[in-house]
Amino acid sequence: MKTRSLVSALALGAAIALATAGCATSSAGSDDGTLRVVASTNVYGDIATTIGGDAVHVTSLMSDPAQDPHSFEASAQNQLAVSKADVVIENGGGYDEFMQTLVKGSKNRSTTVLNVVDLSGKKPADGELNEHVWYDFPTMGKLSRALVAALSAADPSQKAVFEKNGTAFARQLTALEGTEAQLKTSYAGQGVAITEPVPLYLLDAIGLVDKTPERFSAAIEEENDVSPVVLKDTLALFSGHQVKLLAYNEQTTGAETERVLAAAKHNGIPVVPVTETLPSSKHYVGWMQSNLDAVGKALAE
Repeated sequence: MKTRSLVSALALGAAIALATAGCATSSAGSDDGTLRVVASTNVYGDIATTIGGDAVHVTSLMSDPAQDPHSFEASAQNQLAVSKADVVIENGGGYDEFMQTLVKGSKNRSTTVLNVVDLSGKKPADGELNEHVWYDFPTMGKLSRALVAALSAADPSQKAVFEKNGTAFARQLTALEGTEAQLKTSYAGQGVAITEPVPLYLLDAIGLVDKTPERFSAAIEEENDVSPVVLKDTLALFSGHQVKLLAYNEQTTGAETERVLAAAKHNGIPVVPVTETLPSSKHYVGWMQSNLDAVGKALAE
């Protein structure tokens, strides 16, 4: 697990002081009567919009698909948004620690904070936790239900709308899980490689086996150098055709991952690009369906 210590303490401290100076007694809710939701990434922001519809105003702090999420730094504007929020959605698990700092800096104690890793119930395995839980559809179902409850409590007049939207979203998640099950029937046990554990929940649900040396993906995620021996073992996965695809995190690249990408292409191993934030002009369900389609196409080659 990578600890995302993304915020300069001094910079954020100044941001908190600036943003909260005039909002110590501010109430949640927007001027037009909609509920304010702040999400750490546009993945959760999109799901909040799906559930809340016109009854919510959503702010996603990380939304640029070209941005490396590891380098995000919160601003005074972000602090102000959190301070006025009815609901805050954070990933948790060490992924977006800046959100905890922003919540602690807020004077608004009525804000409901949803920690998605906590909702997932997932625990570390061998001391490590894969915090990329938005690739796990059962967890997104739990988030949806928690959002329906939180939004309904904040605005009971819209409860029926939130419940209807939550039910529709749950059906879409079920369809995605059905696609995973279909792929599992055909491809369970096939080997795959990754640059980081971003899509592992999805790959695991299909029954695929991660053949990547653990020390490689751990080093890439922690932004550490990969030893020559580990890199050699990783490259051998492709020259030896031990894997059916490479799932490649497009948002965090470096010399070692580029060598792995080149090795996969050179040896005719399909590459499935993955990201940590929602691509432009995509919604969560469509994005995940595209990921599943890409995996299925790669496995069929």
